[in-house]
Amino acid sequence: MLACVAFPFATSAAEPADMLFVNGSVVTMDPDHPSATAVAVKDGKILAVGGAELADAYQADQTVDLAGRMLMPGFIDTHIHIIGKSRRAVSLENARSITEVQELVRAKAKELGKGEWIVGYGWDEALFAEKRNLVSTDLDAAAPDNPVALTRAGHHSIVGNSRAIKIAGITKDTPDPERGVIEHYADGQPNGIIRERSDLYLSFVPPPTPEEMKPSFVSALKAVLPFGITSIMEALSTIDDEPVGKGGLAGAQPRTNPTYKQFREIYAEQGADLPRAALYIAYPGAERLKAFPYKTGYGDDRLKLGPIGEAPGMDGGFTGPTAWTIDEYKGMPGFHGHAAMELAQADELVRTSRDLGWQIGIHAIGDAAIAALINSYATALDEKPVKDHRWFSSHLTMLPPLSTLSTMAEHGIWGAAQPNFLYNLEGRYNQTLEGERLQHINPLGTPLRWGVRMALGSDNLPIGPLHGFYVAVTRKGESGTVYGMDEAVSRIAALRAYTQDAAYLTWDESKKGSLTPGKLADMIVLDRNLLTIPDDEILQTKVDMTVIGGKVVYKR
Repeated sequence: MLACVAFPFATSAAEPADMLFVNGSVVTMDPDHPSATAVAVKDGKILAVGGAELADAYQADQTVDLAGRMLMPGFIDTHIHIIGKSRRAVSLENARSITEVQELVRAKAKELGKGEWIVGYGWDEALFAEKRNLVSTDLDAAAPDNPVALTRAGHHSIVGNSRAIKIAGITKDTPDPERGVIEHYADGQPNGIIRERSDLYLSFVPPPTPEEMKPSFVSALKAVLPFGITSIMEALSTIDDEPVGKGGLAGAQPRTNPTYKQFREIYAEQGADLPRAALYIAYPGAERLKAFPYKTGYGDDRLKLGPIGEAPGMDGGFTGPTAWTIDEYKGMPGFHGHAAMELAQADELVRTSRDLGWQIGIHAIGDAAIAALINSYATALDEKPVKDHRWFSSHLTMLPPLSTLSTMAEHGIWGAAQPNFLYNLEGRYNQTLEGERLQHINPLGTPLRWGVRMALGSDNLPIGPLHGFYVAVTRKGESGTVYGMDEAVSRIAALRAYTQDAAYLTWDESKKGSLTPGKLADMIVLDRNLLTIPDDEILQTKVDMTVIGGKVVYKR
């Protein structure tokens, strides 16, 4: 019989509990008590973890017979974007062809009328039957009388139609903008794709109202629950709409990502039904950050401030592609991507955030960008050591020089990575990288062997943690090709990076991330055991139930 790990209880009568899970395969992620068959919950926390004896020890309002299913801590996504929809928007995440995109755009044009902007997010050429990028002529055919601008999944490129190109003032002679790239047809005319500078189109789109966006923000937050995600780190929030003089920006316009203020309003009303959230805050500049009265950690167990991070980043990404690399891109002589900000700007961001007591988690995709970012971090920490800083490199997509990994380990700098990129971006990687750079893309094994701790997330490519788990342990892309098995990790290590280690990034490792008595009852039921099923069943796994704070927030 499994030992019971619990608060003391009388043997003469069953103690009350709110929920009791029995007859399961419980993976606790607690190294002292890694497995069990039953869990009791009371007042939103884990009351006891043990075996069949818990059924006699506790009388619960609700008993769940797991019937052998897996019970584990909820997934924590350390990098996700909550994206709302305005009335102008089309959802493209599920589009499987350019024809389907055209149908969605055509329907929206009919709904809005001539001349109205149409926007959208989530297209991915790797998923299209045509196996090519969207270009302006595709959108012209669907909406010749409307300006259209559709952002690719990952946010690193956008495509506009001829009307959008004209409104943006882009011609064949327009030079590449700072930090961006304008793509062209063979005849030199712009083909509508712009890398890293979606603002060249979107700055012309009439902004939505906060009231218009709020329902879709709530829907986007609830949409992560069926994936078994119980906590998120939203990667692109801002303080723009705070009061001017207290961090806010005069004339700030509503965005498709919720601001910290909007998050506060949503969580005050509906927080118990939503994933717990910590927010990356885009760096607002030194003066505004100094004026803002709060810093990392402010908030509660439902909503809190996380790092200064994601934006501005050190570089772009491979969905551009504009990631900043040490060696030139495959088949693109002389092209290394580029830095997205000057090194002096990065140093100022890091030092200011450090001095004001913020955690830092800056975007870096390419190996050159990662090396530059870690150098900036290390220099700032050497100048003025910060105890328990928990700074991290957001993405760590390419394997940086081993000297950079050594610096990370020495300074306690983490990586917050997305192994699922290898599944979703396999085609882009093969277009732009080769040899060892390709084999070691989205590394986990090497950083861990060098002493760099890793936490995992999705960056919405796709959101479901099972894709990241699958790649982390198999190193397979969507095609089934295996890349660099020395970057694979064990199944338990992958789960730890999505649970207990992910909780560390928000100083919550004593509150969540494992099924341990006294911790928050954030847990999920899966229809099969991720530690024992064959590799080819991992992506078939279903989340049967998601529980946050002892409340069932999703049930299949």
